[in-house]
Amino acid sequence: MSFAGEDVLRGYITALSNWGRWGEDDVLGTLNLVGPDEVIRAVATVEYGRTISCTLPLDQSGPQRGFLRNNPRNVMVATGTDHVSGAQDELPAGLGLAHGFGRSDDLLIVPNQAGTAWDALSHVFWEGKMWNGQPASLVSSQGAAVNGIEGYAGKMITRGVLLDVAATKQVAALEPGYPVSVEDLEAAAEFGGVEVMRGDALLVRTGHLEARRGEWGDFAGGPTPGLSIHTAPWLHAKEVAAVASDTWALEVRPSELGVFQPLHIVALVHMGLALGEMFDLEELAGACAESSRYQFLLVAPTLPITGASGSPTAVVAVL
Repeated sequence: MSFAGEDVLRGYITALSNWGRWGEDDVLGTLNLVGPDEVIRAVATVEYGRTISCTLPLDQSGPQRGFLRNNPRNVMVATGTDHVSGAQDELPAGLGLAHGFGRSDDLLIVPNQAGTAWDALSHVFWEGKMWNGQPASLVSSQGAAVNGIEGYAGKMITRGVLLDVAATKQVAALEPGYPVSVEDLEAAAEFGGVEVMRGDALLVRTGHLEARRGEWGDFAGGPTPGLSIHTAPWLHAKEVAAVASDTWALEVRPSELGVFQPLHIVALVHMGLALGEMFDLEELAGACAESSRYQFLLVAPTLPITGASGSPTAVVAVL
């Protein structure tokens, strides 16, 4: 079925594809651009030793409102009230009497992309294929046989660059539906006094998360500012390793091309670009403005969930 921007989308796919660039069996995509030199450069950006979390809490107050995903739920299976009531006087598994010992224990029920998260290279398909030309059929009810999030384990450490588009434009938040352009990204880099380099992770702040925090409304799935599909050639040319933002989908919604998530189709499926969503950038933006430093060591590991299509991440920026 054709759509309004089909020629544009297919043109970008042809021009920007990285399939085969790092071998036929590659499962890292643009994270191949982060090697020892890039990690050492990232560590060298640390000046103050200040650590800042860019991660939303995993709880029932999160941004999901039933559109595709639910909010995380932490379920207590052993509690302090159990302990003081005497319910834990005997240890489990036949281990005998507790003799005053007590414990709490819990389990987390969480969609892998309910909050601050990275997409796996198996997360999006286009015409029956995923990253590096692998068949979409390799993702089954057992998980992804290739391109699962476990391939990213231990890899999300590089130089982070905050591109604060909202601050550059002197607004609290960009309007929903605003497409962040190449000109916007370059203006934000100039505003922050940074040069985007090979292997960087770009954190693009729109202010949208801050504007919706707590109330959320249609934050998940509704109109949102975000990266324009037309930033794809720039991201490819700059050889960035990852891009993340403070919105539900990273890219602008509604779609510019009349097809769902066109930037994901080009960037994730064909470029192999690591994409992150719902990064909480408010405190980081304040710290960067205060120090006039918009580069930092970014540590944002995924969980090695075998075959998963995405993973929660605990993002830490070190200034």
